[in-house]
Amino acid sequence: MSQMIDLGPAAKRMSELLAAVPGDRLTAPTPCADYTLADLIDHVGGLSIGLAASARKDLGPLTSGGGSGDAARLGADWRARIPEDLAALAEAWRDPDAWQGMTQAGGVTLPADVMGGVVLDELVVHGWDVARSIGRPYDCDDREVDACLRFVSTVATPDPIAAAKGPFGPVAEVPADASPLDRLLGLTGRDPSWRSPVH
Repeated sequence: MSQMIDLGPAAKRMSELLAAVPGDRLTAPTPCADYTLADLIDHVGGLSIGLAASARKDLGPLTSGGGSGDAARLGADWRARIPEDLAALAEAWRDPDAWQGMTQAGGVTLPADVMGGVVLDELVVHGWDVARSIGRPYDCDDREVDACLRFVSTVATPDPIAAAKGPFGPVAEVPADASPLDRLLGLTGRDPSWRSPVH
């Protein structure tokens, strides 16, 4: 990453997808093998708070621990709370200072502009995860995908052992003529053709 990215559109798109989640779908599977949809929503809520703290260089408990992902912690207020936290996340990264120097998230220290790319990737890829889990189409800006590809291509690996130490699963093969979004999904270890078996 070498320039600021407005995370507002990706955060808004995530909020709209969360608003569309039917109440009876929270136990549905997701493209993240270890997560039900409720687990994934809790993860999105947690990363919204933690990565906003990362923008502020708040190097404390919010940025030193791993991400959440537990339906039991989701809480009954998630439909109101998480969109507010997503909006706050986008606003925190609108500060030019957020993109300068070093910062931390999940206990990992990175240049702040690289962390901004991490945030965008979390919003874009998990947005796709949520959309697929509820049978919704997913469309995002090509510039967002390009920015995510620049980040993910530096850390993705086909080696399962090496991938276990990183943020993504082993690279999944996609066709040579795959769309940029499908290439991004493959690099994060996802199958772009995944569909919820219960939708």
